[in-house]
Amino acid sequence: MPSLIREIQSGGQTGVDRAALDAAMAHGIPYGGWIPRGRLAEDGVVPDRYIHMVETVETDYAARTERNVQTADATLVIHFGPLEGGSLLTAELAARFNKPCLTIDLDTEQQDQALQATRAWLTALAAQVRLNVAGPRASVAPDGYGRARAFLEALLGEVVP
Repeated sequence: MPSLIREIQSGGQTGVDRAALDAAMAHGIPYGGWIPRGRLAEDGVVPDRYIHMVETVETDYAARTERNVQTADATLVIHFGPLEGGSLLTAELAARFNKPCLTIDLDTEQQDQALQATRAWLTALAAQVRLNVAGPRASVAPDGYGRARAFLEALLGEVVP
């Protein structure tokens, strides 16, 4: 089965963004995305090991979020409870730019159901996609990295040969 995902991108923030980058790297999937100038993140800077990230000219998180939505074919927002903050902005920008967007609430959806819904959505896109993955940062969802990483590992293990 050909890969449904040709690249994963994110904004490099702590939490879900880095879970997406680490899962991509673990599965040999190309990765990248826009990050704020100065590699700005809530823990200081986006680590140098994420070498394929591109800095925006702005230090504003919203600017990098907008660029990631615009340059992706589709966006997956992994969240835990109601959409808020940057996760909500991501979904709103996807709607504004008429980009496919799937939101998965791992607090209310069982992982098997969430995986099935995500696989079906990716299949329906009918192309290898550059997938933007977004979600809350570590200060908002302290267990978000681990939960998102486990979800993405299961997803990539199923959709990527």
